[in-house]
Amino acid sequence: MEEKDERLLAMVIYLISFFFPLIGPLVIWLIKKNDSDYIDHHGREYFNFLISFTVYYIIGFILTFVLIGILVLIVLGIATIVLTIIAAIKAYEGDRYRFPLIFRLL
Repeated sequence: MEEKDERLLAMVIYLISFFFPLIGPLVIWLIKKNDSDYIDHHGREYFNFLISFTVYYIIGFILTFVLIGILVLIVLGIATIVLTIIAAIKAYEGDRYRFPLIFRLL
């Protein structure tokens, strides 16, 4: 696989997550992870990000009962969009981007 194609597919993993957060990135990652170490890295990174931020959103939702959760959810929403865009740009540039503050489970 050409390097440009790898970078493009790695970027698409992040960008398609805005429309299909689970299925889109999962399909690309599962099909191409054995062909490219670069795509495998970004697929794992995206799903670690998804798992971590799901936990953070659940905690934020629980905290809404004490009113601080509303602020937490707003900050998480903005962080999700910004970090996903940064990761897409870094993936297209050829960097092995690692999200801050996520659990490395995969």
